[in-house]
Amino acid sequence: MAQLQSLVGLLTLVVIAWLFSENRRGVRLRIIVTGLGLQALLAILFLKLPGSRGLFLSLNTVVGFIEEATRAGTGFVFGYLGGAELPFDEKAPGLSYVFAFRGLPLVLVIGALSSLLFYWRVIPVVVRSFSWVLVRLMGIGGVEGLGSAVNVFVGMVESPLIVRPYIAKVSRSELFTIMTSGMATIAGTVMVLYAGILARVVPDIMGHLLTASLISVPAAITIAKLMVPEEGEPSSGDIAIPRMADSSMDAITKGALDGARLLIGIIAMLVVLVALVKLVNLILALGPDVHGGALSFQRILGWVMAPITWLMGIPWSEAHIAGSLMGTKTVLNELLAYIDLSRLPEDALGMRSRLIMIYAMCGFANFGSLGIMIGGMGTMAPERRSEIVALGLKSIVAGTLATCMTGAMVGIIL
Repeated sequence: MAQLQSLVGLLTLVVIAWLFSENRRGVRLRIIVTGLGLQALLAILFLKLPGSRGLFLSLNTVVGFIEEATRAGTGFVFGYLGGAELPFDEKAPGLSYVFAFRGLPLVLVIGALSSLLFYWRVIPVVVRSFSWVLVRLMGIGGVEGLGSAVNVFVGMVESPLIVRPYIAKVSRSELFTIMTSGMATIAGTVMVLYAGILARVVPDIMGHLLTASLISVPAAITIAKLMVPEEGEPSSGDIAIPRMADSSMDAITKGALDGARLLIGIIAMLVVLVALVKLVNLILALGPDVHGGALSFQRILGWVMAPITWLMGIPWSEAHIAGSLMGTKTVLNELLAYIDLSRLPEDALGMRSRLIMIYAMCGFANFGSLGIMIGGMGTMAPERRSEIVALGLKSIVAGTLATCMTGAMVGIIL
């Protein structure tokens, strides 16, 4: 019954995207069929085939190595705040853990490693293979295929950089596909950070986060082509992936500096957004109680988003809590939503519901990301800035629908 609920929800999300379409008659059935088929195939491949759990646990081992290596660096720089030996007795396990000095610096290390793997052409080979599959199966253009595939590994601004020379020339539909793919996935630089936050919730979490980004790409393309159908011929040709560095050391340096900018942005964002949510809750608490409790930002979002989470396969008894997480993710960002999920009592959500939400929240679709995307892509193609701005809010809706499709697909398979 739960699987049927997710299936109905998946089809409903497709219909919702079609209702938002700029040209409903121009939607190509091939995109819908191949998009859903490829998403289902990838989900089954990574979640159900023998050995998939072993692969996920192996990825978590890799994350553990990266965390241990990062702790060596933070311990050297920040002392016991960064994980070095404590000069005093810890009153309770975990009290000495300071997120800013232990968790967030993972972004620096992953940024450097990602840049190095790009320079060594490891990531480009994987991206090229995935892009080839998307172009051949779904019939999309080469530019949008490459721009969508690379989003599994890099952020929503770095991805368009790979296809920067073509952004000014691609069709409106291809431009929107690239934007939606950026909203529906997360970057590798923060994937390991989220894995560290959620490790207590799901033991093999890293594999789930990587799988979520992978299977959200065909979902993003499907939703994008439903909302802004291709009206001409898609771009073709072999799109080269440029080298982003001149040497291995240059790649490490650039990756670390890019990671530092991202780290500062995350810290600023967390301080401000957590403070604003607290301020809103303090103001709402001045009013009368509603349904036996004080109003809060999270409760309001829970009521608004509960139907969407139910469509993904969440039981109605858990839909309000899940809706609150989904609302936080959409209005604020997925990092705060994942932190909230990690702090939930064990009986708040069942394991199936937790997994669905982990997949559904694995995307950058929020208003803060929209500002970053408009600023980045608008600089790359200033002649199309007004069009990028016009498509901005639509890309948040599309990215959210795509990750919800991923959550529903996981609900069908689990």
